[in-house]
Amino acid sequence: MDAMNIYVLLVEDDLDLAASLAEYLELEGVTCDHAANGVHGLKLARENRYDVLLLDVMLPKLDGIGLCETLRRDGLDTPVLMITARDTLDDRVEGFEAGTDDYLVKPFALKELLLRVKALARRRSNQPRKYRVADLEIDTESRRAHRAGVALALSPKEWALLEYMAMAYPGIALRDEMIRAVWGEDLPESNSLKVHMHKLRQKVDKPFKSSLIQTIPGVGFVLREESRE
Repeated sequence: MDAMNIYVLLVEDDLDLAASLAEYLELEGVTCDHAANGVHGLKLARENRYDVLLLDVMLPKLDGIGLCETLRRDGLDTPVLMITARDTLDDRVEGFEAGTDDYLVKPFALKELLLRVKALARRRSNQPRKYRVADLEIDTESRRAHRAGVALALSPKEWALLEYMAMAYPGIALRDEMIRAVWGEDLPESNSLKVHMHKLRQKVDKPFKSSLIQTIPGVGFVLREESRE
């Protein structure tokens, strides 16, 4: 993967260090967003698609470990490079258990940062971006879905629900995890998921001969073709 295609989020509260890292990455062709605390970082990570997340461990409002844990609970699998001044085995174990992919200990060479970002971005690029279930095609890169060659006009929430099911395919998208991933901390009203899933089915299933969105009572949803005949 060319660095020109890499999009990263840097969450670092040391503004001087953040400015230096962002400037270096930008000069190397890496697009870099910045957040100065964990809460803002969480918001950006949920709203945008990044190839790599660079998280400082010690952050105000929400530390790097907590931020990583929250994103993993949301179902976000973007590679995480944790930046830390602490290098004990216990620190590393805590980070890896939270879902961190790699560690970089301060102080570090900027060249090493770039190499690790590129390595993690390549790993990300090898993950599937397109899914196919029967005649349904879901492209998570372009955020478009087609069924039997027909483009599906989905609202942002409908797209997020379909994408989450696609990423879980062929497994089950668990109901509670789906709600957290799509709505975040702003939990919806009790019937919101039901309403949005009904609208999604009207677009994905109703005009076609078979149903693809199946409910697993008390558990969640799964993409699986079932004839309505």
